[in-house]
Amino acid sequence: MERMLVGWSYAHPGEVWEEMRRVTPDFWGITYERLEREGGVHWPCPALDHPGTPYLFAEEFPSGRGRFWSVEFGTESELPDEDYPFILSTGRVLYHWHGGTMTRVSALDAIWPECTVELHPHDAARLGLAEDDWVEVASRRGSITARLLVTGRSPEGTVFIPFHFAEAAANVLTDNRLDTRAKIPDYKVCGVRIGRAAAPEFLDAREALTDRGAIKDPVLV
Repeated sequence: MERMLVGWSYAHPGEVWEEMRRVTPDFWGITYERLEREGGVHWPCPALDHPGTPYLFAEEFPSGRGRFWSVEFGTESELPDEDYPFILSTGRVLYHWHGGTMTRVSALDAIWPECTVELHPHDAARLGLAEDDWVEVASRRGSITARLLVTGRSPEGTVFIPFHFAEAAANVLTDNRLDTRAKIPDYKVCGVRIGRAAAPEFLDAREALTDRGAIKDPVLV
């Protein structure tokens, strides 16, 4: 353990930044003292007397002028239909990293402790669902169960689910077909349906979602 800590005996954040600055030409002109004095400096900043660079490519692009092509929207993704009328979008919450393998074994798990299914208030009303209801979200590939967070953050017709929670794994639902243009799996878009479900045995959550950690809805409609 002591061998692993060699070179990591920093007494102040300024020492960490100084090491970064000395090996990064674009940071060279940004000393820690200058950061504190000026309240921040935009990089690239290659010299101590350089004012910083609020935005890149003010005069020209490194490779010459940019090239633009007109394109028409098109998709090969699975879209909503009569059987699966909602479009699922997956992503992160601020407090967790990817599948949660690091953050869900830390204090961060208490900040956002469970999976949420975000649904627009109008959609929730049409389905007769309310916040904190247990719901099943199903696609052509599988289904998961989690609690509902009614929020204007998600547009009508869209369901958002974070992918950090193994007990309600969003990628059970998603499509792994390969996009022929981007050459990546289509993990971000698919059709789903949503309905009321019983609380699963693995989590008996009695506390309201918005009383748990940092889960909240600041954008009610």
